[in-house]
Amino acid sequence: MPGICEGRVVIVTGAGRGLGRAHARAYAAEGARVVVNDLGVGPDGSGESGGPAHDVVAEIRAAGGEAVAHGGDIATTEGAASLIGTALDTYGRLDTLVNNAGFLRDRMLVNLDEDAWDAVMRVHLKGHFLPLKHAGAYWRAESKAGRTPRACVINTSSGAGLLGSVGQGNYSAAKAGILGLTMVASAELGAYGVCVNAIAPAARTRMTEETFAETMAAPEEGAFDAMAPENVSPLVVWLGSEASAGVTGRVFEAEAGRITVMEGWRPGPTADRGARWTPAEAGETTLKLLAGAEVPGKVYGAR
Repeated sequence: MPGICEGRVVIVTGAGRGLGRAHARAYAAEGARVVVNDLGVGPDGSGESGGPAHDVVAEIRAAGGEAVAHGGDIATTEGAASLIGTALDTYGRLDTLVNNAGFLRDRMLVNLDEDAWDAVMRVHLKGHFLPLKHAGAYWRAESKAGRTPRACVINTSSGAGLLGSVGQGNYSAAKAGILGLTMVASAELGAYGVCVNAIAPAARTRMTEETFAETMAAPEEGAFDAMAPENVSPLVVWLGSEASAGVTGRVFEAEAGRITVMEGWRPGPTADRGARWTPAEAGETTLKLLAGAEVPGKVYGAR
């Protein structure tokens, strides 16, 4: 029986390890032809190696699938353009883009230097924007030529982007920015036949193994591995298939066997006096509104 992504061409960034590797393999298992992007850097973004991307391509081909490696830096215009070009030159089309690449440079805010801030913003936020920009330009051209695509983008945010995470001000800000980018891209690219969604996954990867060492430990043999990256991939594959048509501008948490539709900022309790408040009146009214409002979720790591 054909897979739900049979014949589709899918790009996965940061696909050499962890979640990206699991996504790439899952797409290939469902019949997609996959462009496996990975710069081969360390958990903090240092060093480069083409090995991880080529290893995943070899795994996919050994299982009977189709894949090609791309080792460019997708946080540069040249690298992002060549990424989309690799899909078009190799397979003649592009149907799905999974933005997943990233790394960590954790510090408490008072110890966080500009280089660590800029590096994390660059790989996560710019590394989502540039592939999305170039893929979007391709899909727009296809639509204007009368070949309206059934295209999909899945961006990767985090619980840190939804709630914040102590010691991860740069990462939390970047992941929150990805959510805003997702909403804008969904609105702008919808006219060209593109659905854009985001996930906030939780899984055992190089980026999380130290932060969540106790809760993300591997299970006993034969038990369900709740924190395996492969648990997140089924949702990502479905979102990248034609079966998800019409689903756009949404954010999903995915962890273990759980999928949650996240509901973002919405108007809560409000008061309108029809005239300007004094500071004291504004404060008194605000306290009354807060008393009837939902309590925010706790920041990860907060005491």
